[in-house]
Order: sequence, then C-alpha cells, then structure tokens
Amino acid sequence: MSGAFDRDTAVRRLVRSSGAQAPAGERFVADISPAWHAARGPHGGYVAAILLRALIDAAGDRERAPRSLTVHYARPAQPGSVEIHTALERLGRSLSTLSARMEQDGELIALALGAFSVPWSAPEIAELPMPTVGPPDEVRCTPRFLRERIDEGLAPRFLRQLVLQQRVGGIPFTGVEAAMEGGAWLGLADAQRPLDAVALAMFSDVGVPPPFTRLREPAMSSTVDLTVHFRTRLPSAGVRDPAELCFAQLCSRLVHEGFFEADGVIWAADGTVLAQSRQLAILMPASRG
Repeated sequence: MSGAFDRDTAVRRLVRSSGAQAPAGERFVADISPAWHAARGPHGGYVAAILLRALIDAAGDRERAPRSLTVHYARPAQPGSVEIHTALERLGRSLSTLSARMEQDGELIALALGAFSVPWSAPEIAELPMPTVGPPDEVRCTPRFLRERIDEGLAPRFLRQLVLQQRVGGIPFTGVEAAMEGGAWLGLADAQRPLDAVALAMFSDVGVPPPFTRLREPAMSSTVDLTVHFRTRLPSAGVRDPAELCFAQLCSRLVHEGFFEADGVIWAADGTVLAQSRQLAILMPASRG
C-alpha cells in the first residue's frame, strides 16, 4: 500500500487472542489522519473504511468477500492512534460474521458488524438503473470552484483526497423547495488505485447531506449509523480502469426531531450497481468555534 488512502486507512495487527468463553479475536492499531477531517472529527466513511480493513484482515479469507458493513458511531475520534478489537462471532460454511470495536484512549469511538460470504447461485435480476446524468469531466479532477471552497475552509478538508464532480442537487443552504437528493461522480485522488470495498465504504458517506439544500442557514451533520451493502466483488483485476469514476447518489425523505435518513447507491460507469447504503444522521447548527 503506497497511496494516501491506503496509508491513512492502514491497520496493524497486534496480537491474536482466544478463550473458551469468548470468540477468537484480533487486536489492531490504526492512525487517524487529520487529512480526513470533516465538521466535527474524522469523516464517518473514512472511519468505516478503517474498520472494514480490520474486519477483512481478521476474516482472513479472500474467497469470502465483504457483503455488509454496519457502523455505529459513539463519539468523534481525534487525530492519532486508535485500537480496534475484532471478534469472529460466527464462522459458517459459506458466511462469516465478525464484529469490531474502535477505541481511543480507552473510550469507545465506533462499533461495527460485518458479513463476509462466498457467492451464491441465484437468478440475476437488476431493476436499479443509474440516473441519466452528464458524463464525468474530461479532466479527472474536482472543479475549481469546489477546490477553492475547500482551501477557504468552506467545504470539508477530506474532499482534497477525492475527485468529486456534482451532477444532481442544488446549492446547500439556499432553501430551495426541491427533492432532497444529490449525485456526483466520485473517485480517489490517486487515479492508479483500483476500486474496492474499502473505498466504497468511504464513498457511501461522501456527498452533501441531502437536507442541506432545503435549509436557509448553515448547518452540519453527524452520522449515527451507516450500513453499506456491497453488491459487486471488487477489485476486478484486468476489467475496470482504476482511474474510472463511479456515480454516487444520496436522497432523503424525512427530517424529524433533528434526525434524517440518507439512502445511497453507487454505480460503476457502465451502470453496474457496486453498493447500496443507508445512514441515520443528525442535523446540527454550524459550529461557531
């Protein structure tokens, strides 16, 4: 691993432990990088990517691909070291279920559950077409106006690590009476890195929170939980161009008592569904600090 994303999501195994009264487990350490900072702490998708990497290493079976990841966020982490405790909750003939607990300085940061499975034989049915949107820009980069907003501190810092080209959705905090939805072409800044489940876990939490376009005052959001369903085994060596951008869509239908849901789908450029997601998040006043 040599790119920024792989370096910043790397995990290191500490020790294997097992006992008669508890599932076999692993301990990992990782370093939270300030480069992935969002409004209140590290980007939630970035934390999910670290947890998924630990779960993949703990599962230790390349034939069992990630199928589902759920993360509950207890508190924001700070830049620096975190420890991840994983447990193999069940090892079936085809499906493995694992859990992970991320801690920093003895405090809980996040809890995760992951499911890993071999493929199953079943009919192929696809009724989730990609929206009709304009293609990615000819130059593989984030538009200048967004780069300037990031540099001015008006957009999250972690977006510097990505390519993001918006195609659907309005301007945040303009109070537009339109559907709460957004969509953008997404990719890692490192054009040579193949797309995989770890990157998709992070992409599933990228994008302007859909309710922001309906608001008239600046706000921020904090993720309570995030579930990602991985629908295609990745990476697919020799098939996909690593520089290819994928299209990610988020939509919300309800804001109540400060909470909103965001449903997401990520497609490859050829229309293949790569992942689906749902998260629950909280709308908060913009930080004045």
